[in-house]
Amino acid sequence: MKILNFGSLNIDYTYSLEHIVQPGETITSRSLEVFPGGKGLNQSIALVRAGANVYHAGLIGSDGEFLRDICRESGVKTEYIRETEKRTGNAIIQVSEEGQNCIILYPGANREQTEAYIDEVLKEFSAGDILLLQNEINLLHYLIGEGAKKGMKIALNPSPFDEKITTCDLSKVGLFLINEVEGEQITGEKDPEQILQKMEMLYPGAETVLTLGDKGAVYGNGTERIRQEPVRVKAVDTTAAGDTFTGYYLAAVMEGKTKAQAMKEAACAAALAVSKKGASSSVPWRRDVERILIQG
Repeated sequence: MKILNFGSLNIDYTYSLEHIVQPGETITSRSLEVFPGGKGLNQSIALVRAGANVYHAGLIGSDGEFLRDICRESGVKTEYIRETEKRTGNAIIQVSEEGQNCIILYPGANREQTEAYIDEVLKEFSAGDILLLQNEINLLHYLIGEGAKKGMKIALNPSPFDEKITTCDLSKVGLFLINEVEGEQITGEKDPEQILQKMEMLYPGAETVLTLGDKGAVYGNGTERIRQEPVRVKAVDTTAAGDTFTGYYLAAVMEGKTKAQAMKEAACAAALAVSKKGASSSVPWRRDVERILIQG
């Protein structure tokens, strides 16, 4: 089994602020730091650091070559990353004193993919392989459709949620990785249990992992519920918490661990991630997660 992460590669510009800027307000940032990021890149780094074997596909501009280098040096297989003439995608990230964030995305090269490029990459994968997707790239509907035709298991993190998601055949998705906001956007429900029930009604046979921030996470598949309590830490920057959870969860499942074990490992990894600044740079290594697990 192989995992192909067809995802975004971004340059993150992170501003540290007393509080998130309000409409009409101008404030001075305390610092500016530049990090490698993008939900796709973050999740690939998390998968590798969790011990998984992952191929990354995606597009960068000439200003983003260092992102490919970081992926390669981290152990991500990068032969499907291509360069285009458009500027690399980037994110403007505000981080408050409490560690909360808000993000503005510029898609750039991430939305320059073509069907021919997708076909070229997918021909190297087959039934049983996992196709991990997010919504920071274009042609998401085509990726889902073509991946399903090949018998790949589609794992979707529908973030950021927008009208593109509604054009996709989500019945072909085998695993949804969503937070409370995305859960409400898809189902119209706010209560976690009602979100899971609606997901099961809309997409019978699919699994859903619903992350709940400081309230933990819940897994549902139509016949069972697995609840994961939060791992308490002091939050510094929540930017890559969800991506870290996704990578560690998938890596654990691919190893053959139970869903409960996968949820626990993912929760510990996400907790460690929010205790550090940055996106991919905050993703913990497996040895650090195992240390937390041993401590209980």
